[in-house]
Amino acid sequence: MTTNIAEQSAVTSTDVDTQDKLRELYADWSQIMATTPDLTMRLFRSIFDEWHQPTVEPEDVTYREDTVGGVPGIWCLPAGADKSKVLLYTHGGGFAVGSASSHRKLAAHVAKALGSVSFVLDYRRAPEFQHPAQVDDGVAAFEALVASGIAPQDITTIGDSAGGNLAIAIALALKEQGKPGPGRVIAFSPWLDMENKGETLVSNNDTDALITPGLLEGMIAGVLGDTIDPTTPLANPLHADFTGFPALYVTAGSVESLLDNATRLAERAQAAGVDVTLSIGQGQQHVYPFLAGRSELVADELGKLAAWYRS
Repeated sequence: MTTNIAEQSAVTSTDVDTQDKLRELYADWSQIMATTPDLTMRLFRSIFDEWHQPTVEPEDVTYREDTVGGVPGIWCLPAGADKSKVLLYTHGGGFAVGSASSHRKLAAHVAKALGSVSFVLDYRRAPEFQHPAQVDDGVAAFEALVASGIAPQDITTIGDSAGGNLAIAIALALKEQGKPGPGRVIAFSPWLDMENKGETLVSNNDTDALITPGLLEGMIAGVLGDTIDPTTPLANPLHADFTGFPALYVTAGSVESLLDNATRLAERAQAAGVDVTLSIGQGQQHVYPFLAGRSELVADELGKLAAWYRS
């Protein structure tokens, strides 16, 4: 059965104030990038490791560094969680920045809401490692979890932005290889369009505090280089065959420039018979679940996600 549910989340006055925390962080990053043309990759990555700042530290969660399938990362272990249910989390950051550290609080909030544990991957990043290194790392970690005794259907691939791309691509790669894939896939504000031609890049340009076509162009060059076709399905899932794909939950903010990446994904997957849930946060920025612990809207969103997961 296929469902396509657009959850148009309401915004309270409290959430308008809260949303400023994420918008202000993005605006600060944008200002730094605009005024520092010689910004090194090390400093670029250091800046984006601040991504956790709008997220409240979740209570009753412990963390443990580990290596799974040769890929380092951080386990998020909520008290009382079912350790047989694993969220394999791939962080955002244009395949080049972001880390397990920048995303552990968000991943922990989601794991806590879903009653599972999460492993946040520190996959190889561009430009040092180009596509498909990031997908390969995700597949390696997934297969290692299965080898450790976790049932494939009890693993959910999940990620945000470029990590949302990877959460989808990992499932597609496993399907392509004829191997068991995840039971579910979750993508927060997925960045999928490596051709960089989405309509909301233009229509939401004045409301998105972070994403610009120029920023994406640089990220695309870093991960694809000069030799990889931007329509390659594992790099750009908007060109993938979603036949037989697992249940998919997608979120995006209504004012973000990557909104139509989420809507086009939902349309393409639904056309292939996939069970799709699409949730749009009204007035929200890119990866608005980063406001977890601070926003009533995000608390409601995680409640909806948990109900979907348990169904």
